[in-house]
Amino acid sequence: MPAERTRSTGRDRLRDSALADDLSFLLARANALALAAANAALATHGLKARSYSVLALAADDVRPTQRELAEFLRLDPSQVVALVDGLEQRHLVERHADPADRRANVLVATDAGRALFARARDAVRAVGIDSLSVVPAQDRARLARLLRLLAFPD
Repeated sequence: MPAERTRSTGRDRLRDSALADDLSFLLARANALALAAANAALATHGLKARSYSVLALAADDVRPTQRELAEFLRLDPSQVVALVDGLEQRHLVERHADPADRRANVLVATDAGRALFARARDAVRAVGIDSLSVVPAQDRARLARLLRLLAFPD
């Protein structure tokens, strides 16, 4: 019992520290918690948040190039190549020549990729709803708008 009390007290002390008022830290911690929850939900579909993000963009018919994916997802291009390779090996996406630039490839989801994305999206949405249950319903749309401002400042 004493170890349990110490653990709880320690967590409370940390939660009350100066760091807990730092917006960058709060964003990073919220992101870490959201990613952990999303990755747990996506594991049953053989995906993680990064591969899910690539599949989502491919299934959305925006036909992104790998360079666009890297910039949008804020990943190193070599990470995107590895993610696309993994999805392609599972026959979830295909690379097609970009009609606007034959030197580049665009990413397109296969039928199997679209079906998996739909199932995975439902799992991620359910986790998101559960995670956001601590935020009052009237504040969720506002939170989304504020996060969009931070994520897309230009």
